[in-house]
Amino acid sequence: MDRIVYDRMADHDNRHWWYVARRDILAEIIGREINLPADSRILEIGCGTGHNLEMLGRFGQVDAIEVDDDVRQIAAERLGRAVWSSPLPELEGVEHGRYDLIAILDVLEHINKDREALRGMAACLKPGGKILITVPAFPWLWSAHDIVNHHHRRYTKSTLRAAVAEAGLTLHRLDWFNSILFPLAVSARMWGKLRRKDDSDDAMPPAPLNALFRALFGFERHLIGRVPMPPGVSLLAIVSA
Repeated sequence: MDRIVYDRMADHDNRHWWYVARRDILAEIIGREINLPADSRILEIGCGTGHNLEMLGRFGQVDAIEVDDDVRQIAAERLGRAVWSSPLPELEGVEHGRYDLIAILDVLEHINKDREALRGMAACLKPGGKILITVPAFPWLWSAHDIVNHHHRRYTKSTLRAAVAEAGLTLHRLDWFNSILFPLAVSARMWGKLRRKDDSDDAMPPAPLNALFRALFGFERHLIGRVPMPPGVSLLAIVSA
């Protein structure tokens, strides 16, 4: 990712509506949909500044990987111990058969060889372990946001389902999310294209708007997995080996 993306992440990942609401949604999904034992071992791959680590730590002991040197130090401070730098798909040095849950949250789209990456993660799961995946949706939403974030692709349900199948994994859940704000996101992306915007769209909004977006996006934690979700900005999947 461009340095400005990491800088913004470090500056407001505890306040920005997208980060905060997404954590609430993911915590709900993990607690409700993934049957983790009390002594779970969890690995987050591509943890960035470590803004998900405290949330994941509610469910077990967490290890983390981040390949960017600067933000890895921030994540290590949050985790309280070293964060590894092992890149996908090899995950060199990561023990096979160790983890009950691997979280790869808006990271798979950064990996050139996504099938190989999924196989590499699967090798690190315990029997019955799960991989929790989030990715950006819809190739036609490609914009400056994807360029500055160094994405290789945006997914559809079909292409993510195919990647999982071709990696030899089993898909347990595949849902849209960030659906309530989808019309607004589409409008913003299209307007950005017309203006030839060359920056990401992750700036901190005014406080009232930030609170509104957090409430609207966060409400989806009550819906995902319970009702069919309409198309959204992102996709969420749960898979196993």
